Amino acid sequence: MTQNSPMTGVANGEMWGHRAQDWAKYQEASIAPVFDAVLDHTGVSEGTRYLDIGCGAGMAAAKASALGAVVTGLDASSALIDIAQSRLPAAAFHVGDLQELPFADGSFDLVTSFNAIQYAGDVAEALSEVKRVLAPGGTIAIATWGNPDGMEAAEVVTVLKPLLPPPPPNAPGPFALSDDEVLRQFVENGGFEAFDVFDVDSPWSYPDEPAAIAGLAASGVAAKAISLAGKDAVDEAHRSAIAPYRKADGRIEFGAAFKVVLARLSTE
Repeated sequence: MTQNSPMTGVANGEMWGHRAQDWAKYQEASIAPVFDAVLDHTGVSEGTRYLDIGCGAGMAAAKASALGAVVTGLDASSALIDIAQSRLPAAAFHVGDLQELPFADGSFDLVTSFNAIQYAGDVAEALSEVKRVLAPGGTIAIATWGNPDGMEAAEVVTVLKPLLPPPPPNAPGPFALSDDEVLRQFVENGGFEAFDVFDVDSPWSYPDEPAAIAGLAASGVAAKAISLAGKDAVDEAHRSAIAPYRKADGRIEFGAAFKVVLARLSTE
């Protein structure tokens, strides 16, 4: 690792761990269908050596373990790792940075990244680390937001934009990889060969408005907005955004979609 490479683990750990219990209770399940689809498409089964980077509170890891995988997880947030470890005591969970994976070369058959690796301070270095820890013939699965056009969740999560400072020039936005070819190129630039790209519908559902507000406020983006504008402003923005999606019984439900690329190490 070069000393000039920006490390983002500490900052991301603080942001994404600021409301870890709410994330685990209300928000993590919003992409459970994505976890299921990736584990199905990659054939996770008994003995699969599986690493989830940016593992959060460990839901994907728990699903993989139930299929027989030997599970390892890494996240920048110690608070989220504590929850993951409590859910899956036999698994190996680590606090760390995507650019400095604390694992031996060729340790894993599958590495997954659910809305994580593309936000590393040095994406090329993070992809290089994944290449290093993958075994020959291993697979990387990267999930990101789907096409935002007409997506209800995209409208909800971008409602905080007025509360945040302008992003740095050329900074990748949350939907930077939402095009099939762009996502393919992303992994191919890192020395992988993409062999599948697919979309997963993953509607977000909450039992009531307080649960929705708590879940949405648990994200790293919300943490940054809260630090600048205060929680009341963030909650009010979310409350207005979800109002059209309140059902007669009080539930909050709206559509979301994600895009996944599967890739292997390039033979070139």
